[in-house]
Amino acid sequence: MTVVKGESAPEGADDKGGMTGGGAGGVAGDGYAPSERRLERERYTRARARRATAVAALSTLVTAVVLYLVVVDAPGWPRTEETFFNARYAREALPKVLEGLWLNVRLLVVCGVAVLVLGMLIAIARTLRGPVFFPLRVLAAAYTDFFRGLPLIINLMIVVLGVPALRLQGVTVDPVLLGGTALTLTYSAYVAEVFRAGIESIHPSQHAAARSLGLTSRQALRYVVLPQAVRRQVPPLLNDLVSLQKDTGLVSIGGAVDAVRAADIIVGRSLNYTPYIVAGLVFVALTIPMTRFTDWVTARMDRQRAQGGTP
Repeated sequence: MTVVKGESAPEGADDKGGMTGGGAGGVAGDGYAPSERRLERERYTRARARRATAVAALSTLVTAVVLYLVVVDAPGWPRTEETFFNARYAREALPKVLEGLWLNVRLLVVCGVAVLVLGMLIAIARTLRGPVFFPLRVLAAAYTDFFRGLPLIINLMIVVLGVPALRLQGVTVDPVLLGGTALTLTYSAYVAEVFRAGIESIHPSQHAAARSLGLTSRQALRYVVLPQAVRRQVPPLLNDLVSLQKDTGLVSIGGAVDAVRAADIIVGRSLNYTPYIVAGLVFVALTIPMTRFTDWVTARMDRQRAQGGTP
């Protein structure tokens, strides 16, 4: 049944002309029907979305074709294809690269935990107040300045190659452990600054409110300040984790057989660089899900802040 403007629908009638209920207790339908202008606007929006998708797909296809033709028509492409994209060496390298990748994954997990713990301790040391903590603040600041300025590859060489040369009793010479130590030293300096930024972004009134409720300074930091600070810094922390995952391949300079070193062994024997491409693609395949997860977390937290939720 059509509802005419200015007239009321019969009691119990729905917007399709049927009866939703009988008697005096029936509930009348709201009689809502979208206006022609709204329907036209929705059709226009859908048409624009379809057009934008088609243009994007066509543009991507044209770009891919142009790049392919430029690369394939290059004078040195046949030699490059044989040297870097050889299917036979790719099949040979893939199982060994995947076997070495397991070492990279273990390093990521262990070093990631160590970096978070050490970075948090350094950040807390840098934010301690009072003159009695001045030496601790200076040491923490010196640590972050030094290891953020020192290139990671040099740090790895110093630790992996220099520590065994000292011949210290009871100190390991395992390149995996030494490489993981170097990664932890460097990345904890970066993560410490991320945590410190999060702690200092919390308004002092939060700490003051916690103290007014009877919490000690340590309890206020643990139960009030740190949870908010860590929650705010999740996206940059995940970005550092992605970078750490890629840099675990640098432990190969000490002789540890990870994915990169496994590829390097095959390259040294065959003088074909396809295994490097395979190792690179494996790292990319491992990194992309972590990157997309980071983007999802960032977008989710942005939506919460826009809606007035807890950041």
